[in-house]
Amino acid sequence: MFHKILIANRGEIALRIIRTCRELGVRSVIAHSKADEHSLPVRLADESICIGPADPRSSYLNIPAIISAAAITESEAVHPGYGFLAENPHFADICRTVGLVFIGPSAEAIRLMGDKAQARQIARQAGVPVVPGSELPLKNGEQAVELAEEIGYPVIFKAAAGGGGRGMRIVRERTGAAEAFAACQAEAGAAFGSSEIYCEKFVEAARHVEVQVLGDQHGIRVHLGERDCTVQRRHQKLLEESLAPALRPETRVGLQRAALTAASAVNYVNAGTVEFLVDTRERFYFIEMNTRIQVEHPVTEMITGIDLVREQLRVASGEPLGYRQDAVRFEGHAIECRINAEDPETFTPSAGRVTAWVPPGGFGVRVDSHLMVPYSVPPFYDSLVAKVIVRGRDRGEAIERMRRALTETIIEGVKTTIPFHLKTLADPAFATPR
Repeated sequence: MFHKILIANRGEIALRIIRTCRELGVRSVIAHSKADEHSLPVRLADESICIGPADPRSSYLNIPAIISAAAITESEAVHPGYGFLAENPHFADICRTVGLVFIGPSAEAIRLMGDKAQARQIARQAGVPVVPGSELPLKNGEQAVELAEEIGYPVIFKAAAGGGGRGMRIVRERTGAAEAFAACQAEAGAAFGSSEIYCEKFVEAARHVEVQVLGDQHGIRVHLGERDCTVQRRHQKLLEESLAPALRPETRVGLQRAALTAASAVNYVNAGTVEFLVDTRERFYFIEMNTRIQVEHPVTEMITGIDLVREQLRVASGEPLGYRQDAVRFEGHAIECRINAEDPETFTPSAGRVTAWVPPGGFGVRVDSHLMVPYSVPPFYDSLVAKVIVRGRDRGEAIERMRRALTETIIEGVKTTIPFHLKTLADPAFATPR
């Protein structure tokens, strides 16, 4: 196991990693921006080092600054968390070049699965079902319209290097298709530095179901069940649950096998998530693989009892998983609500000073948050301020427990998405999924 690791991230995921490090006897170093110098992760880490001003490009995305911070603090490894540089193969390459262990998959696996068009080809060649669409990035608007006509509307244009719901456009008819492609291309270029776009059939009324996989350096690969992430806005997840409800046993098994097949196709090591769309007939299609820890990983931890961050560190240090698929057990049902500092009606960010913070508690309730009082939610980063996770004996109990937990949660000074979640939990369509 490592002696010391650098955490190249912020917020609740940084705090999550610090806690696991402490339990393992690993010293943690938090690399932080000037805006986060008084944050809870900085207070609780064994060491901290400032890597730049508030602007992420000058701090959390500043590779030379992060590498220098690791060298100055004599860190042996870097944990990228999620977002920022977590799925940047160049960063993973540099880490290994300078002798740092990148706590995640290989740069090659990130590179192969990070390009959605390429990932589709890999999945198809491995026998995993994919949504009908382009094999290669589209060259221009004319080709985009031609392919859309061939596939049949509605279609969706997606950034090959995309994520977080950006660089995506749904097109339902020929009129406006070329303009949508151009807009998607421009947004992708600005957000990801790559304007490559591909096109696929848009699956109506689809569920978004993902499978957590975990692999070690000794060839052992397991799945830790699936999560339903269908509750979204602007293609960004708001509520997740595990195991996915209302799936036929054969569909569930098929998803899990397909996920392991896709992971094996790129010799995947460490924690990752294979994402699928499931249509109304329970046909499923591979859409992408996230080569990192996910925001929603706690729901998997709650029903398996497996600490995913601990496993990440163990695997990265060369330790074997020490168990196979038949040792993984699933108990109960877990739900996670992402509490964002946003207006619950418009979802516009609500940065500002938090004047009161009382997290929920009680049996079966977990809270992952970097909030404290006083604390100012900065306007420079993602609006996630807390994750409330509950576990029940079954889905009904988990829903009721989440309602109770949210109603006793107090966050004052900024608007949050708690009212949205309470409405969702009370909606009959959520309570009785198809």
